Amino acid sequence: MEIIWYLDRGAALVAYPALYLAVLTGILYTARSFGPFYRLARKIHIEVSVFAMLVTLLHSVLGVLDTWFIVTGSAPQPAYSTTYLLAGVVVGVGALQVLVVAVLGFLDAQRFDRPWGPRVVHAFAYGGFAFATVHAAAIGTDVAGLIRPVFGPAIAFLGYVLLLRLLVASGRLSTPTTTNQ
Repeated sequence: MEIIWYLDRGAALVAYPALYLAVLTGILYTARSFGPFYRLARKIHIEVSVFAMLVTLLHSVLGVLDTWFIVTGSAPQPAYSTTYLLAGVVVGVGALQVLVVAVLGFLDAQRFDRPWGPRVVHAFAYGGFAFATVHAAAIGTDVAGLIRPVFGPAIAFLGYVLLLRLLVASGRLSTPTTTNQ
């Protein structure tokens, strides 16, 4: 049973940074004003997003299995309460459901003709990432010491890039124009 615990935590430790990169490259994907970051995002966003979803699915399967072993008594109880464990699982399931809706919307071949379109699909991805962040911070007792030095600044940076993207898109922030010399 220990191997499931290690595989679950390992998948989570890969899934969250991959989801972070998927969101970051998604913000940069349509923002030409970010120059080289825009071009890099255009090259890797889909691949990073697919990888993130696959690892997230792996984490979810292993997490359900790990939780099942704990609830049935086959594995030892964690250092925290079972209620706390189950609350974290519920938030994780919520994150997975929102991300699955985003993926299904993306896989819809007629998504550009549908009323929900790619913007709504990506809004689900942001929602799933928000759930995943809460899940990682709440149940990720393995990374509790990293919440202030890593999670906080990383989320703040993501918010900063998103804010810049929104300001440029709304025309409130102009980008420098290139001049021919």
